[in-house]
Amino acid sequence: MTTTNAKYQIGTPENKKFLDISRDNLIAFGRRFPAVDGSSYWLGDDGAPWKDRNRATWITCRMTHVYSLATLLGVDGAAELVDNGIRGLRGVLHDEENDGWYAEITPDICHMPTKQAYAHAFVLLAASSALLAGRPGAKELLEQAEHVYLTKFWDDEIGLSVDTWNTEFTELDTYRGLNANMHSVEACLAVADVTGDESWRERAGRIIGHVLTWAEENDWRIPEHFTADWMAQLEFNADKPDDQFKPYGATPGHGIEWARLITQYALSVYGKDGVLDGDGRKYLDAAEHLFNRAVEDAWDADGAPGVVYTTDWEGRPVVHDRMHWTLAEGVNTAATLYHVTGKQEYADWYATFLEYIDTYLMDHKHGSWFHQLNRRNEVIDTVWPGKSDLYHATQAMMIPLRDPALSIAPATKKGIEEGLD
Repeated sequence: MTTTNAKYQIGTPENKKFLDISRDNLIAFGRRFPAVDGSSYWLGDDGAPWKDRNRATWITCRMTHVYSLATLLGVDGAAELVDNGIRGLRGVLHDEENDGWYAEITPDICHMPTKQAYAHAFVLLAASSALLAGRPGAKELLEQAEHVYLTKFWDDEIGLSVDTWNTEFTELDTYRGLNANMHSVEACLAVADVTGDESWRERAGRIIGHVLTWAEENDWRIPEHFTADWMAQLEFNADKPDDQFKPYGATPGHGIEWARLITQYALSVYGKDGVLDGDGRKYLDAAEHLFNRAVEDAWDADGAPGVVYTTDWEGRPVVHDRMHWTLAEGVNTAATLYHVTGKQEYADWYATFLEYIDTYLMDHKHGSWFHQLNRRNEVIDTVWPGKSDLYHATQAMMIPLRDPALSIAPATKKGIEEGLD
């Protein structure tokens, strides 16, 4: 599992150089994302816009977030790209009649139905990062997003987010899911860090409390799909196991991602100088359980390196494809757990994941990452053709270098200067 190449070893000058160069390559790759109206094009492998595809709110948000981080790093031209994203989110992607954000718009600006918690969580994240970057309109966008999220998606009685409304916000789907709640945790922590409003951190903690219970009850494999009264549906989509957003079974990559978010939350509430004691220990213990369960089930599970997309409830692989985001989250979480625990095993996993990314996922010709591989680590595109966005990959090149208690949008410019560059 270990590698001796210094560029993969956490904390070395070679590693920082590797992360910085890879981050800069990603930022350079994605610059052609804005449509004229400010929404985000899906990009091809060479970074060219695919103008015949729908343009999604969640992708626009992710790209706005990434270039907000680039703005904070002083990247030339990044601020203008953020401004384009804000214009799209306050304009063509926003529903002026019913409020909230459309899931997608078509190339001829027809609005696709439904309003999704998943997309609205990313509006919160994008607006928080853009506000931190000092971009005009970001404050107003964040205030809009906070209002819609709290009045339409946040169920304060239970402490979780509902999932999907119709466009008019008159009919709520009975499906409940953890994917939107996971990104809600990320968004809530970012909003709290940027605005200082601790009620958002409290919401993140309430979601996490439910997840810890469900995970422990299922041998640290997290249920993803639920009924309207939050009863787990473990066989949901058994007939469609590779669904793009609602796959069957356990998703090890999400177990890894939750481990990082839980640790980040605990550090921000209970941590002192990067150390978790007392009440914070239960969160760190849970994060370690989640990470270790995920890599035990999913890494090299079929005789080849990589993290399989999904497993059944006994940990057997179901969908063997490797998605780029799972390895990105592996890097993020291994780095975070190493910083907090000091355990060599997490440094080893960090190096293993980075070497895999460099070997199989990085497109060294064009500067981005391939988003989907098969079980033989060959590039395929059955679920994720081209390059939808840069969010997971860019964060994986930045999170290992910053304070693990902070969201990816650190609360101060000083945090950027000390932790990211």
